[in-house]
Order: sequence, then structure tokens, then C-alpha cells
Amino acid sequence: MTRAPKRAGRQRPNPYAKPDVYATRAKEAGYAARSVFKLEEIDHRLRLLKGGLHVLDLGAAPGSWSQYVCEKIGASGRLLAVDRSPLRVTLPRQGTFFQGDALTLGTELAQHAPYDVVLSDMAPDTMGHRQTDKIRSFELFDRALDVALALLKPGGVFVGKIFMGGQFPEVKEKVRHQFDTVRVLRPEAVRGVSYEVFVVGVGRKVAVPPSD
Repeated sequence: MTRAPKRAGRQRPNPYAKPDVYATRAKEAGYAARSVFKLEEIDHRLRLLKGGLHVLDLGAAPGSWSQYVCEKIGASGRLLAVDRSPLRVTLPRQGTFFQGDALTLGTELAQHAPYDVVLSDMAPDTMGHRQTDKIRSFELFDRALDVALALLKPGGVFVGKIFMGGQFPEVKEKVRHQFDTVRVLRPEAVRGVSYEVFVVGVGRKVAVPPSD
């Protein structure tokens, strides 16, 4: 008896393929990506950005966070945006883009320091294995945090994206040790299938030299 060939299993639809309301709003407003609304909500809730601040944007491409920052800091502020990929937008005069690996450009970033705010929307190239992706996200967040700790002014702010996982308590404790206040936020613009959150450290503590 000849058996009919088995039908191939249906592939799950890609939840990131179809534009949603945030993608539509971003396009209508002239932003490079929907991710702008994540930063907007974080800023509205914590009041992090204002005129005249000096900001570092790690992993800036395609450029929506940098666009928002430039609007908030105004002509008197300064933004350095860094990414391995080029931006899709042209920044106003207060914004400077440097193409390269944000985590290996120590000298280039330091010469523009200190910063009032360091932002990181960086995420690893995902492999489809959830635990591996979370570990890689943790490592990336940790390195971005180290950049922030080296370059922030006392009292400065760090905002970093991370995939929620087993190492999260360790991450939160490290931020708490270095900042006066720690907040963990999941903006509404984060897609329902995503496990990303944003850890915000407010009030960079002044390093106290060891006593003799």
C-alpha cells in the first residue's frame, strides 16, 4: 500500500515581519524605527533627557533613538551615536555618528567623555536558541554597562536593553551597586513575544578611593 507523503509542518508566522501600530506611527513621524517609542516611554516615565545634555548612544542604528535624543537635548546638547552599521537618517548638528564597534572604540568614545547619559539598545544576533540568546544578551549588556561606568559623569544615567533570563538578578545587583536608583521597565512598544526589558541606573555613584 502506497502511503501519501506527509505534509510539511506549518511554519510559525514571523511576528516581526508585519508592521504594527508602532511601526506605522514611526514611519508617519519620520523616525527610522518603531524602537523610538520604547525610549520615549522610558524618558517620559523617568525624565532622563533635557536640553544641553551630553549623550552616548551605543548600537544606534538605524537611528530612531538618536533622532529622539537630538530633539530632547536641543542645539545646546551633544550626542555621539555609534554602530557598526550606518544610520538610515541624517542627524542634526548636535548629533555626531561614528561607524564602528561601540565596545572596542575606547579612545574614540573617551575623547568625547564624560557623558550625562549612556544609552544601549544593543542586542546580539539571535540564533533561535532562547537560552543562548539570553546569555549573549547578558554579556553584551555587561560590556555596555562597563563602558557607561567608565565614561559617565557622577550622577549620570545608564539605560540598557537585556533579555530577561537566569542571570538577571546578577545584572540588577551590579547596576544597584553603581547607581543610586535602579528601575526595570518593559515599555508597551516591546512586542508581546519578546523577552527584552530595559534596566535603568540613575545617579552614577562617585567612586570612593580605598583608604590606606
